[in-house]
Amino acid sequence: MERDDNMNNMPKGGRLIFGIFMILVYVGVGLLFIFDVFNIDNVAVSASVGGVLCAYGVWRGYRLYKGMN
Repeated sequence: MERDDNMNNMPKGGRLIFGIFMILVYVGVGLLFIFDVFNIDNVAVSASVGGVLCAYGVWRGYRLYKGMN
């Protein structure tokens, strides 16, 4: 319950900036996994994790755009 109260007290601009930052982080790290920058032996695992991270970044972007955050 306290978490909801803290999120409502955070300025809307701060939530927007933090949301955009997190979207960039998720998509960026996802692309790093897809392009195998971390040199993971199993390419399928690397591509899967990268795809999930990119998809989650897009989902967060959609939620931020729609105002569901």
